[in-house]
Amino acid sequence: MHVKFCGFTQLSDIQTATQLGVDAVGLVFYPPSPRAVTPAQAQTLIAALPAFINVVALVVNMPQDELIELADTVPFDIIQFHGDESPEQCQQLASTVNKRWIKALRVNADTDSTASVSAQIDEFAAAGASSILLDAYHQHKYGGTGARFDWSLIPEDSSLPIILAGGLDAENIATTLELPIYAVDVSGGIEADKGKKDAAKMKAFMKAVKRDRWQNATPSEPSNTSS
Repeated sequence: MHVKFCGFTQLSDIQTATQLGVDAVGLVFYPPSPRAVTPAQAQTLIAALPAFINVVALVVNMPQDELIELADTVPFDIIQFHGDESPEQCQQLASTVNKRWIKALRVNADTDSTASVSAQIDEFAAAGASSILLDAYHQHKYGGTGARFDWSLIPEDSSLPIILAGGLDAENIATTLELPIYAVDVSGGIEADKGKKDAAKMKAFMKAVKRDRWQNATPSEPSNTSS
């Protein structure tokens, strides 16, 4: 299981996540979010990352000229479209800056079914997405709510690798290990406050997910072996 920690604003938190063996870090480029960072802040955070940790740029309905400027300024690896972007818009925007991309789908238990979720995933797969992220629907927010959706709506035969987000923490992550997913994405579940991570929560989350990696390590000393 791969792990993405999202919503970093503090350099010390990035360094802790790196030591714990996180697979990807997410930076939010959506000013209304309390976890948003500027390009200058992002440059400082990314400079602390070693090779092989992917940097994911979360954007929400970002215009093309702004995305081009962001890509020219910030060395991120993957775009996470987290707004109302259509498959065609995602494909066009990502190709403009020559980046791989994922799309967040907000799953609404009142209107969605496994079949409808699967159909939406197929559309983004056809447009060239690398993975799909499933998060909880909120009428007024694009994400970061800490809410969990009905996991029975996750399709078993998705045409894209699924990243699960929404309401995850060290206490409930074990219940996801048998789900048909590729990765988990957490933000609020590892925080002391919005944008400020809690080292103990990050450690507990990684220990719960990467069980093999931690089996010979003490809680205070992460193993140096990969999972």
